[in-house]
Amino acid sequence: MTDAARVATATSASPRARRVDGVDAARGLALIGMFVAHVAPAVASADLASLLAIADERPRLLFALTAGMGLAFISGGTRPIATGRNLLRRQVAIRAVILIALGLIIAVTLQPLVFIILDVYGVAFLVMLPLLFMPARAALGAGIALLAIMPGFAALASTTDLVVDLQQGSAAILVDWFVSGAYPVVEWVPVMMIGLALVRFDLASPRVVTIAALAGAATAAVLLPIVAVMPGGADAASAHETDPWVSALRTSLEALGNVGVGVVVVAGLLLLTFFARPSVRRVAGAVLSPVIAMGSMPLTIYTLHLVVLAASIRVEGGYYTDDSFELLLGLIAGSMVFAWLWRRYLGRGPLERALRWASGRNRADGALEAGPPPR
Repeated sequence: MTDAARVATATSASPRARRVDGVDAARGLALIGMFVAHVAPAVASADLASLLAIADERPRLLFALTAGMGLAFISGGTRPIATGRNLLRRQVAIRAVILIALGLIIAVTLQPLVFIILDVYGVAFLVMLPLLFMPARAALGAGIALLAIMPGFAALASTTDLVVDLQQGSAAILVDWFVSGAYPVVEWVPVMMIGLALVRFDLASPRVVTIAALAGAATAAVLLPIVAVMPGGADAASAHETDPWVSALRTSLEALGNVGVGVVVVAGLLLLTFFARPSVRRVAGAVLSPVIAMGSMPLTIYTLHLVVLAASIRVEGGYYTDDSFELLLGLIAGSMVFAWLWRRYLGRGPLERALRWASGRNRADGALEAGPPPR
């Protein structure tokens, strides 16, 4: 089988299409970035602090980008399924409700010292249901346009009296989900639309991946330096004194730039795992295999890391904390080893397997295979 045919098979319309290692590797890196953001302690070195700051926002946006790609793969890849669309939407909706419930249960029972993405992830899936089969160009255009507006809109809305009042009432969780939370759906959904569009354009095409990489790199190279010199950055005092509209613009530009970085990451990993010559692919596959394994079971790894974080809470200097470099290294190494061994000997991750069964996807594969043949 030629390289092009092999990649096309992995990104085809078949509901049982093989996983794409480059996308799984990107998702695995996003998980590692989340670990850094969650438990890396404060450091005195400005250079090290700048390095750790990379994990502040980019991992969550990379995670949203690959989530959109995952939705595109299960809905047909480059050729969206023609039959069984309502069945697929129902399966995704069931998964979404389970994720919402799981996120809320973990928040109430374990109470880790981090923002939990599972419930927001589920809400974003529900919002994506009517958008699953948008044409690629429409999804890409709408995703970029909304991403240029919604992060700033959410930042502005979060400061209004209406939103502040709603946060004090019974609608607080809904407001956090959609507008004022750490992972607002109005920002996540546009990123997921961009990920969906990239798969529809065909990640098996070197031309598509190259154009995506160049566009992402140009976006990041232009916008992130502008963001760096705008007022309202990491300095809390500066952020408080900044005009709200300037702060909103900064938020949207930063989101666009960081998603550009995410697109470059995915493109680079696809280059290493699919488009490079066989010897490079073998080496890259071996080196990245633990990260790829993590990315193939994100729900399992993310949930287990929340359990570990909850068990690691301690009082230090009169404050509750779970930060430590030892814990960070343990989470990364432990997740890699667990995921690699589980995938090698047992296949699909345990929570991914349970979620697939609960949504009825295993039982419906035969019905969905009536869709168009692989490209």
